[in-house]
Amino acid sequence: MSYYPGTEAERRVAAAALEALAGRIFEGCGMSADDAHLVANSLAWADLRGLHSHGVLRGPEYVDKLLAKGVDPQGRPRVAKDSAAALVIDGGNSMGQIGSVFAMRQAIDRARITNVAVAAVRGSNHCGAMAYYAGMALPEGMIGLATTNALPTMAPWGGTDKIVGINPLAVALPAGEEHPLLLDAAFSYSSHGKIRVYHQKGQAIPPTWAFDAGGRPTTDAATALTGLLQPIGEYKGVGLAIVMGILSSLLSGAGYGLESGNMAEGAYPGQDGHFFLALNIVAFEDPARFRQRVDGIIRQLRSSRLAPGFERVYAPGGLEAETEARYRAEGIPLNDATLEGLARAAARVGVPFELRS
Repeated sequence: MSYYPGTEAERRVAAAALEALAGRIFEGCGMSADDAHLVANSLAWADLRGLHSHGVLRGPEYVDKLLAKGVDPQGRPRVAKDSAAALVIDGGNSMGQIGSVFAMRQAIDRARITNVAVAAVRGSNHCGAMAYYAGMALPEGMIGLATTNALPTMAPWGGTDKIVGINPLAVALPAGEEHPLLLDAAFSYSSHGKIRVYHQKGQAIPPTWAFDAGGRPTTDAATALTGLLQPIGEYKGVGLAIVMGILSSLLSGAGYGLESGNMAEGAYPGQDGHFFLALNIVAFEDPARFRQRVDGIIRQLRSSRLAPGFERVYAPGGLEAETEARYRAEGIPLNDATLEGLARAAARVGVPFELRS
């Protein structure tokens, strides 16, 4: 096995080996080689950037979706409606990564003509880290925006009913000499997946991350998983999550909130919706000047005087870019629970659990 020494009961795994294993597992579920490795690439990319809640931790869950919970491993996305700069994409009940990449490519291609283009998606499923799709616009000299619905894990502010998703938003802006500015944030203090990682490690969570079922703050990860996620900014975070959910669902006809599933029964196959936007900078400003000014903003942020307890300031995406560089060199740290989950998923589809470099 191509493990590297890790820390804190974690093992270091080469990124290419991890992606290849995940790809073989998804092929074993009936996906084409191209589709399987696209999904695997999206998960390995998240792990490389330290976003383990959206990395290969999701592998066993995805296998279950493909084999037992109604997601079509051969599903094909298509353009369902084409109205100039507005596109509606039907994901064909494919894995969310398949429909999302298709939709973002459609938006980018159309933005070359219309300068701004939007693709609203229905008929989809969980699609992973949204920055993966927003970032597709960067090599094209465009700004990318991506958002999605999510299973309800929050309550409306002042309530205790689990009816609001954390519905993340990602925005990618190209820079010149600096790393691109890449924001990817859900509207809860933490994702459900990140709390799962803490639960796997047997670690307490910060008191700002979750409520118990009665709306009281908790530091116990197991209690948090059956309780409620805390929104960022109290009522403001819930409001933003509601708006992102509407953009991701109502424009395409996808399921909103409990229409797409719940944490007890899981996601209903083919009910997820997403929203993607590509904006062609050249229609508004000289791209070189735009990138130069983004560089200046990033450097200004980094030069800020530090508050007590902080060692440096990062622009959005800066910490993840540093993490990616380090993990590419040293390997991705994965805990035993994640690796054991991958081993079970591999065994389920008859794939050898081999992490070859």
